[in-house]
Amino acid sequence: MTTHIPNHVAIVMDGNGRWAQQRGLPRTSGHEAGEAALFDVVEGAIEYGVKEISAYAFSTENWRRSPEEVKFLMGFNRDVIRRRRDEMNAMGVRIRWVGRPKRLWNSVIKELEEAEELTKKNKILTLNMCVNYGGRSEIVDAATALARDVKRGRVKANSITEKTFAKYLDSPTMSDVDLFLRSSGEQRTSNFLPWQSVYAEFVFMDV
Repeated sequence: MTTHIPNHVAIVMDGNGRWAQQRGLPRTSGHEAGEAALFDVVEGAIEYGVKEISAYAFSTENWRRSPEEVKFLMGFNRDVIRRRRDEMNAMGVRIRWVGRPKRLWNSVIKELEEAEELTKKNKILTLNMCVNYGGRSEIVDAATALARDVKRGRVKANSITEKTFAKYLDSPTMSDVDLFLRSSGEQRTSNFLPWQSVYAEFVFMDV
Protein backbone atom coordinates (compact mmCIF):
# COMPACT_ATOMS: atom_id res chain seq x y z
CA MET A 1 0.00 0.00 0.00
CA THR A 2 1.41 3.38 -1.02
CA THR A 3 1.43 6.08 1.64
CA HIS A 4 0.79 9.58 0.36
CA ILE A 5 2.62 12.25 2.35
CA PRO A 6 0.96 15.67 2.04
CA ASN A 7 3.18 18.48 0.85
CA HIS A 8 1.28 21.26 2.66
CA VAL A 9 -0.69 20.86 5.90
CA ALA A 10 -2.92 23.66 7.22
CA ILE A 11 -3.75 23.63 10.94
CA VAL A 12 -6.53 25.47 12.78
CA MET A 13 -5.47 25.30 16.43
CA ASP A 14 -8.90 25.54 18.00
CA GLY A 15 -10.15 24.70 21.48
CA ASN A 16 -7.11 25.64 23.57
CA GLY A 17 -9.17 27.64 26.05
CA ARG A 18 -11.89 24.98 26.34
CA TRP A 19 -9.25 22.27 26.84
CA ALA A 20 -7.83 24.21 29.78
CA GLN A 21 -11.23 24.98 31.32
CA GLN A 22 -12.24 21.31 31.21
CA ARG A 23 -9.17 20.54 33.30
CA GLY A 24 -9.65 23.37 35.75
CA LEU A 25 -6.69 25.28 34.33
CA PRO A 26 -6.42 28.93 33.24
CA ARG A 27 -6.98 29.59 29.52
CA THR A 28 -3.33 30.59 29.24
CA SER A 29 -2.35 26.99 30.02
CA GLY A 30 -4.40 25.87 27.03
CA HIS A 31 -2.53 28.18 24.69
CA GLU A 32 0.79 26.97 26.08
CA ALA A 33 -0.25 23.37 25.48
CA GLY A 34 -1.32 24.32 21.96
CA GLU A 35 2.09 25.85 21.29
CA ALA A 36 3.86 22.69 22.44
CA ALA A 37 1.57 20.54 20.26
CA LEU A 38 2.20 22.70 17.18
CA PHE A 39 5.96 22.43 17.41
CA ASP A 40 5.72 18.69 18.08
CA VAL A 41 3.79 18.53 14.80
CA VAL A 42 6.54 20.50 13.05
CA GLU A 43 9.14 17.99 14.25
CA GLY A 44 6.99 15.07 13.13
CA ALA A 45 6.31 16.71 9.77
CA ILE A 46 10.03 17.01 9.11
CA GLU A 47 10.46 13.30 9.87
CA TYR A 48 7.76 12.35 7.37
CA GLY A 49 8.87 14.76 4.66
CA VAL A 50 6.09 17.35 4.80
CA LYS A 51 7.43 20.54 3.22
CA GLU A 52 4.98 23.22 4.38
CA ILE A 53 2.77 23.89 7.41
CA SER A 54 0.38 26.81 7.85
CA ALA A 55 -0.67 27.58 11.42
CA TYR A 56 -3.69 29.81 12.13
CA ALA A 57 -2.16 31.75 15.03
CA PHE A 58 -4.41 34.84 15.08
CA SER A 59 -7.31 35.58 12.75
CA THR A 60 -8.78 38.91 11.73
CA GLU A 61 -11.92 37.79 13.60
CA ASN A 62 -9.95 37.43 16.85
CA TRP A 63 -10.09 41.22 17.26
CA ARG A 64 -13.72 40.72 18.32
CA ARG A 65 -12.63 38.98 21.51
CA SER A 66 -12.33 40.81 24.81
CA PRO A 67 -9.54 43.42 25.06
CA GLU A 68 -7.92 41.29 27.76
CA GLU A 69 -7.78 38.18 25.57
CA VAL A 70 -6.56 40.13 22.53
CA LYS A 71 -3.79 41.60 24.66
CA PHE A 72 -2.82 38.15 25.88
CA LEU A 73 -2.84 36.65 22.37
CA MET A 74 -0.71 39.48 20.98
CA GLY A 75 1.90 39.02 23.68
CA PHE A 76 1.70 35.24 23.45
CA ASN A 77 2.30 35.16 19.69
CA ARG A 78 5.17 37.62 20.04
CA ASP A 79 6.79 35.50 22.73
CA VAL A 80 6.28 32.22 20.86
CA ILE A 81 8.14 33.56 17.82
CA ARG A 82 10.93 34.91 19.98
CA ARG A 83 11.15 31.69 21.99
CA ARG A 84 11.06 29.28 19.06
CA ARG A 85 12.90 30.99 16.21
CA ASP A 86 16.42 29.78 17.08
CA GLU A 87 15.13 26.24 17.55
CA MET A 88 13.32 26.36 14.21
CA ASN A 89 16.38 27.81 12.51
CA ALA A 90 18.55 24.99 13.85
CA MET A 91 16.05 22.47 12.44
CA GLY A 92 16.19 24.04 8.98
CA VAL A 93 12.69 25.53 9.20
CA ARG A 94 11.88 28.69 7.30
CA ILE A 95 9.41 30.93 9.14
CA ARG A 96 7.14 33.04 6.97
CA TRP A 97 4.55 35.54 8.18
CA VAL A 98 1.22 35.63 6.36
CA GLY A 99 -1.32 38.31 7.31
CA ARG A 100 -2.07 42.00 7.57
CA PRO A 101 0.21 44.36 9.51
CA LYS A 102 -2.70 46.71 10.26
CA ARG A 103 -3.54 46.82 14.00
CA LEU A 104 -0.79 44.37 14.97
CA TRP A 105 1.50 45.38 17.79
CA ASN A 106 4.82 46.72 16.53
CA SER A 107 6.60 44.26 18.81
CA VAL A 108 4.78 41.35 17.13
CA ILE A 109 5.71 42.61 13.65
CA LYS A 110 9.32 43.03 14.78
CA GLU A 111 9.58 39.44 16.02
CA LEU A 112 7.94 38.05 12.88
CA GLU A 113 10.20 40.02 10.56
CA GLU A 114 13.32 39.07 12.51
CA ALA A 115 12.32 35.40 12.40
CA GLU A 116 11.75 35.65 8.64
CA GLU A 117 15.17 37.23 8.12
CA LEU A 118 16.95 34.69 10.33
CA THR A 119 15.41 31.65 8.63
CA LYS A 120 14.97 32.85 5.05
CA LYS A 121 17.57 30.47 3.56
CA ASN A 122 16.24 27.33 5.26
CA LYS A 123 14.68 24.68 3.03
CA ILE A 124 13.73 21.67 5.17
CA LEU A 125 10.20 22.94 5.89
CA THR A 126 8.34 26.26 5.62
CA LEU A 127 6.22 27.26 8.62
CA ASN A 128 3.65 29.88 7.65
CA MET A 129 2.67 31.77 10.79
CA CYS A 130 -0.72 33.23 9.89
CA VAL A 131 -1.02 36.18 12.25
CA ASN A 132 -3.83 38.71 11.68
CA TYR A 133 -4.91 36.62 8.72
CA GLY A 134 -8.35 36.27 7.16
CA GLY A 135 -9.09 34.46 3.92
CA ARG A 136 -11.69 36.92 2.67
CA SER A 137 -9.45 39.85 3.58
CA GLU A 138 -6.60 38.25 1.64
CA ILE A 139 -8.78 37.88 -1.46
CA VAL A 140 -10.18 41.42 -1.16
CA ASP A 141 -6.66 42.85 -0.76
CA ALA A 142 -5.45 40.87 -3.77
CA ALA A 143 -8.40 42.00 -5.91
CA THR A 144 -7.82 45.62 -4.90
CA ALA A 145 -4.12 45.46 -5.77
CA LEU A 146 -4.84 43.74 -9.08
CA ALA A 147 -7.51 46.31 -10.00
CA ARG A 148 -5.02 49.07 -9.23
CA ASP A 149 -2.48 47.52 -11.60
CA VAL A 150 -5.12 47.11 -14.32
CA LYS A 151 -6.01 50.79 -13.96
CA ARG A 152 -2.34 51.75 -14.25
CA GLY A 153 -1.92 49.65 -17.37
CA ARG A 154 0.45 47.16 -15.78
CA VAL A 155 -1.96 44.25 -16.31
CA LYS A 156 -4.45 43.70 -19.14
CA ALA A 157 -7.90 42.83 -17.82
CA ASN A 158 -8.53 40.25 -20.54
CA SER A 159 -5.30 38.43 -19.70
CA ILE A 160 -6.03 37.76 -16.01
CA THR A 161 -5.86 34.10 -15.00
CA GLU A 162 -5.90 32.25 -11.68
CA LYS A 163 -2.11 32.29 -11.81
CA THR A 164 -2.13 36.07 -12.31
CA PHE A 165 -4.49 36.59 -9.37
CA ALA A 166 -2.48 34.29 -7.08
CA LYS A 167 0.54 36.57 -7.46
CA TYR A 168 -1.36 39.22 -5.48
CA LEU A 169 -2.13 37.02 -2.48
CA ASP A 170 -0.38 37.58 0.86
CA SER A 171 2.05 34.77 0.11
CA PRO A 172 2.08 34.12 -3.63
CA THR A 173 4.62 31.29 -3.36
CA MET A 174 2.49 29.30 -0.88
CA SER A 175 1.58 25.91 -2.32
CA ASP A 176 -1.96 24.54 -2.39
CA VAL A 177 -3.06 22.85 0.83
CA ASP A 178 -3.21 19.05 0.67
CA LEU A 179 -4.44 18.34 4.21
CA PHE A 180 -6.52 20.69 6.38
CA LEU A 181 -6.64 19.83 10.10
CA ARG A 182 -8.78 21.35 12.82
CA SER A 183 -8.81 20.39 16.48
CA SER A 184 -11.70 20.71 19.00
CA GLY A 185 -14.32 18.88 16.92
CA GLU A 186 -15.70 22.00 15.24
CA GLN A 187 -16.35 21.32 11.55
CA ARG A 188 -15.72 24.60 9.77
CA THR A 189 -12.79 26.32 8.11
CA SER A 190 -13.20 29.70 9.85
CA ASN A 191 -11.98 31.78 6.91
CA PHE A 192 -8.58 30.05 6.75
CA LEU A 193 -6.83 29.77 3.38
CA PRO A 194 -9.97 29.48 1.20
CA TRP A 195 -8.09 30.09 -2.05
CA GLN A 196 -5.35 27.59 -1.25
CA SER A 197 -7.61 24.83 0.17
CA VAL A 198 -9.92 24.16 -2.77
CA TYR A 199 -8.47 20.66 -3.33
CA ALA A 200 -7.57 19.85 0.28
CA GLU A 201 -8.74 16.87 2.29
CA PHE A 202 -10.34 17.94 5.58
CA VAL A 203 -9.93 16.22 8.93
CA PHE A 204 -11.79 17.50 12.00
CA MET A 205 -10.45 16.03 15.23
CA ASP A 206 -12.13 15.76 18.64
CA VAL A 207 -8.94 16.71 20.47
